[in-house]
Amino acid sequence: MASPARLTVDLNALARNFHALAAAAGAPVHPVVKADSYGLGAAACARRLAAEGAQTFFVARAAEGAALRAALGAEPTIYVLDGCVAGTERALIASNLRPVLNHGGQLAAWRAAGGGACGLQVDTGMNRLGFRPEDAPAPFDGLALVLSHLACADDPAEPMNRRQRDAFAAVAQRYPGAVRSFANSGGCFLGSDYAFDAVRPGVCLYGGGPEGRPDPRIGAVATLSADILQVRDVPVGETVGYSRGFQAETPHRIATCATGYADGVLRSYSGRGAGLVWVAGELRPILGRVSMDVCAVDVSGLDVAIGDTVELFGANRMLDDAAAAAGTIAYELLTSVTARVPRVYVG
Repeated sequence: MASPARLTVDLNALARNFHALAAAAGAPVHPVVKADSYGLGAAACARRLAAEGAQTFFVARAAEGAALRAALGAEPTIYVLDGCVAGTERALIASNLRPVLNHGGQLAAWRAAGGGACGLQVDTGMNRLGFRPEDAPAPFDGLALVLSHLACADDPAEPMNRRQRDAFAAVAQRYPGAVRSFANSGGCFLGSDYAFDAVRPGVCLYGGGPEGRPDPRIGAVATLSADILQVRDVPVGETVGYSRGFQAETPHRIATCATGYADGVLRSYSGRGAGLVWVAGELRPILGRVSMDVCAVDVSGLDVAIGDTVELFGANRMLDDAAAAAGTIAYELLTSVTARVPRVYVG
């Protein structure tokens, strides 16, 4: 049954971003497909990326890894960033998944379970996951990858980038033969000395800019769109939506669109004035509060009708701009699109 809201995923654009990131970094791209490829659908996205040459993938959770293994088959390498959370060792082994070990307890558990190849994360200043450099273990059998994670890669001028890079280089040399991976999406554009042996981009694959704003090197992949359900005139003095969120000081024509916060259109768009959508060739504001299932858009002076489409983000309303208008980042905007919205794949 057709849905009045949809998330269209352009797999050709995804492929172009993959190759653009490889060219920028000068290193192989190991895609991050955690959180269901940031909400776009990991199975479809990873299959296309594998067809473009990707051989190694990263997920966050063991269950994500098992689902990806079922989608991709036996050949690709899949790393689980959580590591071997207690009780998952056997499941990881059964699905041929490689944990990224983050502390001594995980290392001991993986060894005790008879685990094979794995990765090792070193915390170079983010204080999130990983061994501190001074606590990093001695080389051990099965170690195939050593990685760290940039905290400020979206700001190329941030001195912490260089400090982290140098700290990683120092500790990674303890593990000859292990693949070294350091750069995330933003890190792909920081210079060749950040690339090491492989890079791990996420949001840039899916259309987010490396510095949290649109970037001509990265194309739009996801388009969130919705149909117009009704068009009406709002006279002067009348209000729109819950709690009288908008009051017309001049006559307005509004379109009620079939998408709301139950679909992932953040309620923070409400009343900000910057919550713009693309309709009939123009950017127009959302008026009043975003509701669970609908939102109202100002279409005064436009030739629109029931069944026409509005674009919440996509090629005409760039993902980073839409996120900024909602007071958030592209990562959250993508992963907020709910399961009620069907994913439609093109390309």
